[in-house]
Amino acid sequence: MANMSMQKNPMPAQAPEVRNRNFDEVALGYTAEQAMDEAARCLGCKHKPCVGGCPVKIDIPAFVAEVAKGNFEAAYQIIAKSSSLPAVCGRVCPQENQCEGKCVRGIKGEPVAIGRLERFVADWHNENVTAAPARPASNGHKIAVIGSGPAGLTCAGDLARLGYAVTVFEALHLAGGVLVYGIPEFRLPKAIVQKEIEGLRSLGVQIETNIVVGKTVSVDELMEEEGFEAVFIGSGAGLPKFMGIPGENLKGVYSANEFLTRINLMKAYREGSETPIQHAARVAVVGGGNVAMDAARCAKRLGAEVFVVYRRSMNELPARREEVEHAVEEGIVFKTLCNPTEILGYRNTEDRRDPKNGFVTGMKCVEMELGEPDASGRRRPVVKENSEFMLEVDCVIMALGTSPNPLIKSTTEGLATEKWGGIVADERGRTSREGVFAGGDAVTGAATVILAMGAGKNAAAAIHEYMQSK
Repeated sequence: MANMSMQKNPMPAQAPEVRNRNFDEVALGYTAEQAMDEAARCLGCKHKPCVGGCPVKIDIPAFVAEVAKGNFEAAYQIIAKSSSLPAVCGRVCPQENQCEGKCVRGIKGEPVAIGRLERFVADWHNENVTAAPARPASNGHKIAVIGSGPAGLTCAGDLARLGYAVTVFEALHLAGGVLVYGIPEFRLPKAIVQKEIEGLRSLGVQIETNIVVGKTVSVDELMEEEGFEAVFIGSGAGLPKFMGIPGENLKGVYSANEFLTRINLMKAYREGSETPIQHAARVAVVGGGNVAMDAARCAKRLGAEVFVVYRRSMNELPARREEVEHAVEEGIVFKTLCNPTEILGYRNTEDRRDPKNGFVTGMKCVEMELGEPDASGRRRPVVKENSEFMLEVDCVIMALGTSPNPLIKSTTEGLATEKWGGIVADERGRTSREGVFAGGDAVTGAATVILAMGAGKNAAAAIHEYMQSK
């Protein structure tokens, strides 16, 4: 029987006053009964508008229909035809702007909770199915993938299913890219990421860690000496941006990338960690995106009073609404319509007047107000006169975005790049260098996991077409 409720089944979650002191996953997941009840809200639209909002084109009505009938493994197999990382996507995709944003049920109420259902199905499969997928027959061709983030893993998975011998080269000591160094454990448990990666390994994908392409080996060497017939570059965008204001070299100023990498990849929050991180009393996180929310919520779990400093209003915050709501519930303070102008500090306890290379003691800010819209359509923030104030903090985290690392472009012959550092590639991932493809944040700059996966999927199809034409 159809469920015509106007609201989604709520997601069970840890209480805010409990979860803001631990790194356990916040959302607890649907039960089978909740999943089936939520799936019954789907109208099974023949024109499938939700699929049009999915970058990897999952047949959403088909998998949801199987969930409604209790056929969870059948639902998983439908998802797996299009997505290599369903347990990841069910947790971190901005479904509200994609598949759920197109859902007909959202016109007069809340859309079907597609992301929560995808998560449920993937978790059910991982908990109940132990048999490894059958390894495809080899077609005798070798492909290299640079970067083991969502773009690289998706490209590798799709190519492996077509019979290619795929080797993924990862610069860090653990595969997963931004999924392991950027997204906190309480949003995406790392055991889930590794489970998804093991599924790719079972298809025959080889993963080589601690390989810095451009230093350890170059793209040219992979193709000319190692026998790889095509290369996909999915190296992401890990180069952090700063504001260029005085005091950014003080101790206690982090890029969000460093802060999150220390916590997520190196587990710096654990007692006795070999790579400890500062346990500050008062932390300012500058920025308003998802990375800013992740950094703020991590700092809160380390015991700090946390302020998110953002130059526009709450209405313009680019972060997912769910993440903002979770941050507010956890006690994080939002100082919107504010912008830093200087970070203050001192060298040591004897001389607090030297701000050149000491410890953070505060941050000068100015109040802002919204003026006329800029080129993006958002109202431009302008400084309010005589509004300077001091925010007393002992740690500042800059979450202002990232750009691609220039290492690969500087060591690859004939690879065209944008002025800001991105690799030039068409919608199918084809670059200026024959046999070299690219996608994800390395091309677009920092974006979402699912958009990177879509780029990896498009590139895999283009690589297959290229190999067939050789």
